[in-house]
Amino acid sequence: MTNIAIFASGSGTNAENIINYFKNDNNINVSLILSNNKDAFVIERAKKFNIPFYIFSKNNLKSNNVLDKLSEYNINFIVLAGFLLLIPENIVSKFNNRIVNIHPALLPNYGGKGMFGMNVHNAVIKNGEKESGITIHFVNNNYDDGDIIFQKKCKISIDDTPDDLAQKIHQLEYKYFPVVIKETIKKINL
Repeated sequence: MTNIAIFASGSGTNAENIINYFKNDNNINVSLILSNNKDAFVIERAKKFNIPFYIFSKNNLKSNNVLDKLSEYNINFIVLAGFLLLIPENIVSKFNNRIVNIHPALLPNYGGKGMFGMNVHNAVIKNGEKESGITIHFVNNNYDDGDIIFQKKCKISIDDTPDDLAQKIHQLEYKYFPVVIKETIKKINL
């Protein structure tokens, strides 16, 4: 059994989509939800599905507290779903090529510190891009810099607002993120 931990800082729509996707899977289980934000709605989603959750501070993330919690739940794969902090070296090295993130743009464009959510969509629209999309990638020691696993594009029409683009991106995330997680786990033989 592959035990997944999902890290999220916000509402957790992607987390819930992933939970639903794997809820009847015999090989993959969402075993733990972690958040650095005690007010994040992802906590309510964890409660709804009776999934244990752990709220931590930035200092806990840098210490071994989070690593200890991952070990306690026998986690062997990590998914970042709207998680805004940089994953520290102690976790990256322990879970080398077993941490994936989804980014709401076509990396390497519109990535890096501060480029998340509506910040990305505003920049993409402001720059007059003709397309955007999602990037699912492995996590390393830098924001949005790990090896790319999967990208999917969407067209941007001339009258799309950042909110319109956000909706297009969400649809791509919901459709592809769980599938790519499953394929990645299978590929690395977890």
